[in-house]
Amino acid sequence: MNKKLVIFDLDGTLIDSVPDLASSVNFMLKSLGREEFSEDIIRFWVGNGAEVLVKRALSGDVKIDENIDKNTFHKARKLFLNHYHENLSNKTYLYSNVKKTLEELHKRNHCLSIVTNKPYKFVKPILEKLEIIEYFPYYLGADSLDEKKPSPKPLLEVCNYFGVDRKLAIMVGDSKNDILAAKNAKIDSIAVKYGYNYGEDISKHKPTFEVDDIFKITKILKG
Repeated sequence: MNKKLVIFDLDGTLIDSVPDLASSVNFMLKSLGREEFSEDIIRFWVGNGAEVLVKRALSGDVKIDENIDKNTFHKARKLFLNHYHENLSNKTYLYSNVKKTLEELHKRNHCLSIVTNKPYKFVKPILEKLEIIEYFPYYLGADSLDEKKPSPKPLLEVCNYFGVDRKLAIMVGDSKNDILAAKNAKIDSIAVKYGYNYGEDISKHKPTFEVDDIFKITKILKG
């Protein structure tokens, strides 16, 4: 695989942010006088951005209740975002071999970037706290453009930024949004099988490659 640009998802691919997200979700629910949920349950709700996570929490299910009161939602979202902003990386951690993988790819002169459905303002503090920001000169959040994954637009924007043809780019992610975004952009993809993806088998979406350890992508990209 002769790839120049490697685009990573963030949550569920490079980092496990569920412990901190779950704490903020439960703070929000408790503030509203609602039932709190276990971290294991909330883990299945993560991956589509803050707005969807809040709606799932208010619904108490991965399937969103379409009758959520708008004022309740706006209040809940504000509570969640404010709390999460102050508690971004208390318990968030890098998955095994992430830093080793980034170091190896950087050493080989791959361009590295992140496209996440997490709000943009949260990305930099997390990357700094986990000491991997040096590998990512450019990254996009959910609100960086007018469309987010599974739209191809963020991936193509990253290709344009680095001046790399899409044929020389590859997307690495844990969820269907990552794989569908890559397919929509006509970019190859690598699925990591340890992430979130709402409990669904990522194989269903037919990524170009699958790995159970992120360091294995260095072998895929060695050609």
